[in-house]
Amino acid sequence: MTFSTNDISGLILAGGRSTRMGGRDKGLQIHDGRPMIAHIIERLQPQVRHLLINANQNLDAYEVFGLPIIADDIGDFVGPLAGLHAGLNQCTTPYLLSVPCDCPFLPTDLASRLGDALVSSGADIAYAVTINQNQTEHHPVFCLLKREVLVGLGEYLIKGGRKVLTWVSGKDHVQVCFDDHVAFLNINTPDDLKTINASC
Repeated sequence: MTFSTNDISGLILAGGRSTRMGGRDKGLQIHDGRPMIAHIIERLQPQVRHLLINANQNLDAYEVFGLPIIADDIGDFVGPLAGLHAGLNQCTTPYLLSVPCDCPFLPTDLASRLGDALVSSGADIAYAVTINQNQTEHHPVFCLLKREVLVGLGEYLIKGGRKVLTWVSGKDHVQVCFDDHVAFLNINTPDDLKTINASC
């Protein structure tokens, strides 16, 4: 079985309340002169056939990037699983690749690495892990999913399921280890943003 970027839709998860960012939409915060989501689009778009943004607020600001905007179908800001559910509902390719909106350094080979692992393992979901100071760090929101995993996800959310790693762990999945843990750095707070911008 071969794997191609034409088989993948990309999804940027920007549907949260950004509570730790003081309510300011994380994807729209400025890093190195541009909104964080602009860096993510630049890195992710070449890796996929179609690219979507999951957002529940500031829709006009996100529409500037010229990509389809999809809101959560379930709940009221209940987390990234609701974004995945909405993305899978709109997905027209066999696979969906998701990333958060606050990770401007994401790997440019994310799709190919996860795709190779998914195909070779026969799993339904592949997600990224890194090793930092001898500790395994799980990054389940950086995941490649078969479209079929949508079945049952809506019911899981309606029953109160929220944690991505818990849901993924209940599926046939494979972990893919990346060397660069900085590539998966989330910029969650104003202090995080200030520190990162000071290093540019």
